[in-house]
Amino acid sequence: MQPGSLFIISGPSGAGKGTLVDRLVARVPRLWVSVSATTRLPRPGEVDGVDYVFLTPGEFERRVEAGEFLEWAEVHGNRYGTLRSTVEERLAEGVDVILEIDPQGAFQVKEQMPESVLVFITAPSLGELERRIRHRGAETDEQVRTRLETAERELRLVGTYDHVVENDDVVMATERLAGIVESHRPYEGCR
Repeated sequence: MQPGSLFIISGPSGAGKGTLVDRLVARVPRLWVSVSATTRLPRPGEVDGVDYVFLTPGEFERRVEAGEFLEWAEVHGNRYGTLRSTVEERLAEGVDVILEIDPQGAFQVKEQMPESVLVFITAPSLGELERRIRHRGAETDEQVRTRLETAERELRLVGTYDHVVENDDVVMATERLAGIVESHRPYEGCR
């Protein structure tokens, strides 16, 4: 059996990564989205094990020390990570895996799994990123400023990614992202 491909989707907060990944999974068969672990508190409506695996800081640290993460990073004062075992199991089953993670984590994975495909999602402008972040209504003004400062740093990394998708129109951006996934899949008869 041909192993699955690993696609790493990252970009600044407010770029619409989650929306595009949801639409991609609905459009393209045989995709599995890895659920990240985090120490941050759930937002309203988020479900443990579905949106994130919510861990206490102590449990997260124990798993770091045990080498259970493929990558992990501290972002905006919270830790996020990808559990190695679940990703490797899905790839071995021939399923393509999507990791929606920050750039720091993306490069950690790329170093360990150079065959992975890095895709950067961005919005048309910083002003649009700010509008989208504020529209969520989940962050304070200070948190919005921090996310925008982080976005400015992350945007400087665009040239280090395999692909860049500007999320200016969600339908067109989904099509571009689906095209990237399909272009990296082996011929159907090989799976």
